[in-house]
Amino acid sequence: MRAVGFYEYGTADVLQVLDLPELDAGPGEVRVKVHAAAVNPTDILSRTGARRGPMGKTDKYANKQTADGPPYVPGMDIAGIIDQVGDGVDTGVNTGDSVVAMVVPKGAHGGYREQIVLKANAVVPAPSSSSHIEACTLPMNGLTARLSLDLLNLKAGQTLAVTGAAGAYGGYIIQLAKTEGLQVIADASDQDRELVSSLGADIVLPRGDNIAQNIRDLFPEGVDGLADGAVQNDLVVDAVKDGGAFTAVRGYDGVPQRNINFSQTWVRSYDGQFEKLSVLVKLVEERKLTLRVADVFRPEEASIAHNRLEAGGTRGRLIIKF
Repeated sequence: MRAVGFYEYGTADVLQVLDLPELDAGPGEVRVKVHAAAVNPTDILSRTGARRGPMGKTDKYANKQTADGPPYVPGMDIAGIIDQVGDGVDTGVNTGDSVVAMVVPKGAHGGYREQIVLKANAVVPAPSSSSHIEACTLPMNGLTARLSLDLLNLKAGQTLAVTGAAGAYGGYIIQLAKTEGLQVIADASDQDRELVSSLGADIVLPRGDNIAQNIRDLFPEGVDGLADGAVQNDLVVDAVKDGGAFTAVRGYDGVPQRNINFSQTWVRSYDGQFEKLSVLVKLVEERKLTLRVADVFRPEEASIAHNRLEAGGTRGRLIIKF
């Protein structure tokens, strides 16, 4: 069974096609034949070693693979077809169903593999009108956006600012926010203004270090909430009003100030939340969420996909097709 992974942390060149043992679904599990896996920034962090903890530790003194040691297989988004169902599965998915799922990587358990076993409550039927390539762009980024909005806890009519709005996370959070009646202020470069507007942003401001001041020029008291997809951290806190909310996607704590509610969006906490993922699928089918694909690569070209993502400017997800 083919997978894409690595034995040592490093540049994209460490990625290689691996031959891993086939797996069987146990009680409460399903096995998915993966047709497509999305490439995300978190995969880059895993490959470089910036997130060694979640991937597992290597026993450098043992000439063998430890339970959570290498090879490491990254990937948090998959789409495919269920080909085996374990005992006791009662979530409504069956053999032959097209499904999507978020994967929490650990050791060789990651989305870049053509067969994966998951808890049944991690998978849901894929959007009926979407290909596997399109559908695999939804789970992780969609659930991340959902979690951010849940943490911000805004009400219809309130204002939400989104940085990194042209990215996958930014696009989903804009569209989800609009379904909930929020006013959305988003950032964009000149070439992305049309895209961000098409996603539903009410106001589009120039991307850059001055975004907080630009927001304050329009909203002198600040916005009710801010989702920082661009990881600008301290640079954008001033855009939030006293008593407002700020959520970060890369572990930023925030310095306590002005009664702002700081939170961290760690999507792993939504692993297995199939009801939430099902709602996202429904919104795709209602054309309220847009699935964006930038390019498709063979497993042997995974390093090219990683290099392209690291170069920046990708608008839509890069996909590994099995």
